[in-house]
Amino acid sequence: MSNAFTRNRPLWIAGALTVGLLVLVFVAGWLFGRGSERKHEAQREVAAVTTPVVRADSALGRTDLRQVDALRRGIPVDQEAAPQPLWHVQNMDVKRERAYPMQPPTIPHAIDGYQVDMNSNRCMLCHARANAEKFQAPPVSVTHYMDRDDQFLATISSRRYFCNQCHVVQTDAPLLVNNTFQTIDAVLAAAEAGTATAETAQGRP
Repeated sequence: MSNAFTRNRPLWIAGALTVGLLVLVFVAGWLFGRGSERKHEAQREVAAVTTPVVRADSALGRTDLRQVDALRRGIPVDQEAAPQPLWHVQNMDVKRERAYPMQPPTIPHAIDGYQVDMNSNRCMLCHARANAEKFQAPPVSVTHYMDRDDQFLATISSRRYFCNQCHVVQTDAPLLVNNTFQTIDAVLAAAEAGTATAETAQGRP
């Protein structure tokens, strides 16, 4: 027995080391898993405490903003959702105000059937700088004639050729979630009005 043990000592040592290593890996994984689970549980508790439950009126009815589901509109997954109607594209042809500087202007008219591909760009029939005056359409910005090195080109840049990658039409669909966004001009006007009201209340001219 002693001779067999002596001859197989390297195998016994390797086996013992393997078992010990497996035990260490198991214990480390168990401890790491418990720590990660506790961390996630703590994060969920903090989120539940700090996240306010705000309810707002929208096209979905009264919705919990932590549970907004704009695709299914609050309908359970085991129920069939009635399809939304096809909303109409606004075709007033009136230039809209931009919400912020450098915002790509929205398209104020329908573009059904417009061809915008490698061979033709229907938008440029009216909005090219050479045709804008004739059709009373706003010409595209000079930035659309600049290449990536800011060099001006004779024709529209290929980077800006496909108009509807930035410019989109608007429909009469109701908002899925209401918002209280205000432009910077509206914020400044409200601040100036508040200052004027305060000065009037204090008797200042």
